[in-house]
Amino acid sequence: MWSESSLRSFCQVRKKSIAVTKTFVPACKPPGWTLSSYAADEPTLVFPREARWIGDKKKPWVKDQVWPDVPGQWLRDRAVERKWKRIGTFGMNFVMAVRDYRELAQGSFELVPFDQEFDMARAVKSEEELVEVRDAMDIVVDGFWALIGGYRPGRTEAEIMAPAVERFFARGAGPRMMNILLSGEHGEANAYFKVPGHRKVSGDDLLLYSLEVTGAGGYWVEFSRALIQGKPSATTQKMADAYPHAMESARKLMRHGELASTVHRTVAEIFAKHGFALGHLSGHSIGMTMLEYPAIGAKSEVPLEENMIFSLHPQVVDQDGKVCLYTQDTYRIGRTEGECLADVPWKFFNGGETRESVRNQK
Repeated sequence: MWSESSLRSFCQVRKKSIAVTKTFVPACKPPGWTLSSYAADEPTLVFPREARWIGDKKKPWVKDQVWPDVPGQWLRDRAVERKWKRIGTFGMNFVMAVRDYRELAQGSFELVPFDQEFDMARAVKSEEELVEVRDAMDIVVDGFWALIGGYRPGRTEAEIMAPAVERFFARGAGPRMMNILLSGEHGEANAYFKVPGHRKVSGDDLLLYSLEVTGAGGYWVEFSRALIQGKPSATTQKMADAYPHAMESARKLMRHGELASTVHRTVAEIFAKHGFALGHLSGHSIGMTMLEYPAIGAKSEVPLEENMIFSLHPQVVDQDGKVCLYTQDTYRIGRTEGECLADVPWKFFNGGETRESVRNQK
């Protein structure tokens, strides 16, 4: 669930919109529940009846809660009763139960995409939210060091990942995590993500674990560093030579008023000068949903604002699109430059490092 501060800031924007259009009614549909509100009304949480025994119902700050058999029918009936003409919907590309969609589709109102407006309303984090973001960052870095401690050739990709997952769960992430992997042999990583599996790791395998979790407060962060005990291939090393310059140049541009597209273009141009392209999305806003608007992309002409949070993760690929190098960091947009929220240097880790030894090297 979104925090009270982020959702109330959204409500302020929403009320201003209604004053102008008279027809705009947002309805938010994240996985598991719907939030509906109109004008000066207090918001309502709408749960499917079968979810009554899941979760602590006293925990949400939204106290008006209903439990219909078919949430879509409940929302349609309310829209008809109040003569709504347009329903702004967050999550038009999310999965919705067929029964709910069928009921909504029978209404005379129009379902209007509201993803960008909602994400922009909650993009700038409050001080309360920044505390939760930093807590999540501490958790993901803690898990990374547990992963480093468990990194041994001969173990499987999943076994190396397991100590990190244990730390994540113990510190409050619960099921809110997505830990995937890019890996390959002979000092190179294949340019596709997968779930860590039962493949046994050799010393010259390149492992790029993408660690994506929340803290107990529900705010997502992302982090990754490269692991290898052998020698990176010539292609991988050439990519690595460009990485620190690209990431530091991007960090300096992650400032109030800069366009998100400028950050992307700067990173892309640095890697292009070394003969490489970008594969996966360069980056994106991140909060209580893992992927939020705006993206860090070529067409993202959105001014950055102080205290927005972004994940930057350029995936560098060779000309054939088969070999890649990847890293992730989470940043706070600053007044004059960005703040990287992790205190872990970019390098190839071999499993012999500890948090203390790396700190002393600084």
